Amino acid sequence: MEAQAPVVIGPEDGDISPEGRVKDRFLLEGHTTGGRFALVEHRFEPHALAAPMHLHHQEDEYTFVLRGRIGAVIGGQEVLAGPGDLVVKPRGQWHTFWNPGDEDARVLELISPGGFEQLFRQLMDHPVEDPEELGELAREYQCEIDLEATGELLERHTDDFWF
Repeated sequence: MEAQAPVVIGPEDGDISPEGRVKDRFLLEGHTTGGRFALVEHRFEPHALAAPMHLHHQEDEYTFVLRGRIGAVIGGQEVLAGPGDLVVKPRGQWHTFWNPGDEDARVLELISPGGFEQLFRQLMDHPVEDPEELGELAREYQCEIDLEATGELLERHTDDFWF
């Protein structure tokens, strides 16, 4: 087997979404890892919700907190994570996450297998505001969205974040 050349991805390398309260920086995408995984950095503004409540059928996600604090709902339970914590979001469980703090937060998101990050890229290139259209797009990635549960979460945390 031939050795692969070393790769170093700098702290501002990779495509970064230009708009939004949660910006995505694409470090490694599924098409560059043989589909094994993807690595995306999420940069949260204060009080920003990453996504509506959703469920993946094919991917597991692992969120490593680099800076700030992240609140999450996973399988109906709320957790709070800080720098150095790893939040595990297995496939088949409803989840979402947000920055409840007054300062920016950053996380590394490992998605396995890779490919689901392309939904983030599509949303970066063509933002969707219509919930029905978002649901249709998510279904293309075998992902479901629960807007009712998202609304309930927003009601419980109106002081913590806005969407």
